[in-house]
Formats: sequence, structure tokens, C-alpha cells
Amino acid sequence: MAALDLQEQEQIDMLKAWWKDNSNWVLGIAIAALIAVVGWRGWQSYQASQATQAATLYQQFVEQLSSNDAKRVNDAAAAVMDKYASSAYAPRAALIAAQVNEMGKDAARAKTQLQWVIDHAKEDDLKSVAVLRMASLLLDAKDDAGALKVLEEKHPASFDALYSDMKGDVMAAEGKSAEAKAAYRQAYDKLDSKNNYRNLVQMKMDALGAAK
Repeated sequence: MAALDLQEQEQIDMLKAWWKDNSNWVLGIAIAALIAVVGWRGWQSYQASQATQAATLYQQFVEQLSSNDAKRVNDAAAAVMDKYASSAYAPRAALIAAQVNEMGKDAARAKTQLQWVIDHAKEDDLKSVAVLRMASLLLDAKDDAGALKVLEEKHPASFDALYSDMKGDVMAAEGKSAEAKAAYRQAYDKLDSKNNYRNLVQMKMDALGAAK
């Protein structure tokens, strides 16, 4: 493990604190955007006899989100996942429920739901989001090896930057400054110049003393 000097460590600790306070809304916005983009496509791809029932049950799940009751949300998500596992709605319910559990500090249940998405979702975009969130939870649990392993999952090229960024986080946590810088640089280069997330990656590179 490469040793970091005191200034680098302080910068990394500050960045980690910022991410801990803001990761939920960053991920929440990403998930909301993803669901909005692929939701209609998922609906179109699921034209089976049970489509109406699945849609109705999913709507009931969505209604439970405003209850702020994790048990009711989890029960509603489980109903969609159990009864309509092959539908486009089940992985969405699992993904959203996992976020609720993350915010409620129930990491174990969130991991189970994210793994379900990874194992069952037919849409690569949903799987990729689940992988990134799983890696984040494993990193929080200091399971760096587990985080890197789950990041080996195949993913669409559109997720290359986010995967590289997450790998950079793991390397930084392990004190591997050079490897972290390289991963962050890959993420930065793959992000569109107008993408605000690029600024966060730049902050991480700056914290490690990476040249612009």
C-alpha cells in the first residue's frame, strides 16, 4: 500500500466526508433520470398478458414511497419482484427500494435487492446502476476486494466513466494514489465536458495532486 502524505490524506478525508453527505441525492438524481429515460422503453418491451397487473402493482409500490415507512416499501417491492420477476417493473422496484434502505442505513437489505437486480434485470443500464451502488456499499463496508470484483461486471460503454470513477474511489481508499489518479483520469476523459459530474472527478484528482 502506498503511503499518502498528510496533506493528501486530509484532502481525501474531506472529499470522503462530502461524498458521504451528498451521495444519496447524487445517486437519487441519477436513478430518477435513468428510470425516466428507460421506463417507457421497458413498458413497451413488456407486452404480455400480465402487463396491466404488473403495472398496477408497481404503481402501488410507487405510492408507498411517500409513506416514509421502509417496511411498507420493502413489502410492496417484494410483491412486484415475487409476482412479476420477469417484468420491467421488478428491477425498478428493487432498485428504488434499495435506495430507501441505503438511506435508512439498512445496508444488508439494500445489498440483497441490488444483487437481485444484477441477477435478474434484462436491461443493462439497470444492472450497471445496481453494480455501481453495490460497489459503493461494499466500499463503505471497507470490502475493497468485493467492490473491485463486482465492478468486473460487463457494462455498456456509456457507463465506462462511472465505473472508472468508482474504481478510483476504491484505489484511493486503499492508499494506492497512482492507481486512483489513473482511474480518475480515465473517468474524466470519458465524461462529456458539459457533464457536471466531471467537476467532482476533477476534485478527486486535485485531492491526489493530479495535474489538470
